[in-house]
Amino acid sequence: MRLDGRRIVVTAGPTLEPIDPVRFLSNRSSGNQGYAIAAALAARGADVVLVSGPTALAPPDGVARVDVETACEMLAAVETALPADVFIAVAAVADWRPAQSGAQKLSKAETGMTLQLVENPDILKTIAARPAGRPALVIGFAAETHDVLERARAKRLRKGCDWIVANDVSGDAMGGTHNAATLIRPDGENNWPRADKARIADQLAEAIADRLAKAPIT
Repeated sequence: MRLDGRRIVVTAGPTLEPIDPVRFLSNRSSGNQGYAIAAALAARGADVVLVSGPTALAPPDGVARVDVETACEMLAAVETALPADVFIAVAAVADWRPAQSGAQKLSKAETGMTLQLVENPDILKTIAARPAGRPALVIGFAAETHDVLERARAKRLRKGCDWIVANDVSGDAMGGTHNAATLIRPDGENNWPRADKARIADQLAEAIADRLAKAPIT
């Protein structure tokens, strides 16, 4: 199969950043696209590690899933899963987390529920900038609601990743079963019309296989 002998690490789903034992900061990600990508890669023979935030999805056949909740846990799990030929950051990682998480449920009457937030680690940028052991191909996702392509192109450069997949999440893409995407590479772009997420995953998996066919297994 086209990806035999390749190790690929994929992140998927949301992260969950606790405020206290019953409240958290998160987002609407279902994990569907990341899980579909992991399945498409495994179907082509890749050794896939899926680092997943909380979802209701079953792990795809032939995929090793590592369950995490927070962004910090996700970064640690990704680094543990390396080395790999490819890293794909599909997860919708929360940008911020509460500076402190209460050990008991916080009372609105006592605190006013004013939260101080701190920035979470940037997983994509961290892996792309690794001085040693960087995957040969680092791919990010840009979920945008406006100026989608322009913002995605800028994000690719800012994060230092090789490719980025831009998708418009102003509709139901984030929690739904369908998506439309544009693969942005330094040498060109591929527009993938709206289709079910398995089809988008297949197209990305084929693009990865084509790219890795040009490079020796590391």
